[in-house]
Amino acid sequence: VQLVESGGGSVQPGGSLRLSCAASGFTFSDYGMTWLRQAPQKGLEWVCDITGGTIAGTTSYAASVKGRFTISRDNAKETLYLQMNDVKPEDAAVYYCARGIDYVQGRFIPGQGTQVTVSS
Repeated sequence: VQLVESGGGSVQPGGSLRLSCAASGFTFSDYGMTWLRQAPQKGLEWVCDITGGTIAGTTSYAASVKGRFTISRDNAKETLYLQMNDVKPEDAAVYYCARGIDYVQGRFIPGQGTQVTVSS
């Protein structure tokens, strides 16, 4: 299983950013996928997820990002996305993608992630 996040950077409050997660080493379309984040001195936080398999496309969001973030997937490209709109200072964190089952079962091991910095 290999997941490579990209797209992070510096954004002003109220701005937008799109994160990507390139997946390989498993049948991407079969799995629900999750975005997580970790801010400095804080624990890992679930951000959102999207189902896979025969019920692919159902999404769930943390209350803190609902209405501002959108998770999506392109199974043909084996890529997961996170569209971040109206970004707030509290969204600053390292963002990680994970297979949902790995996160739920405590098997998730953070990779490099992608850093999102929010500053004016």
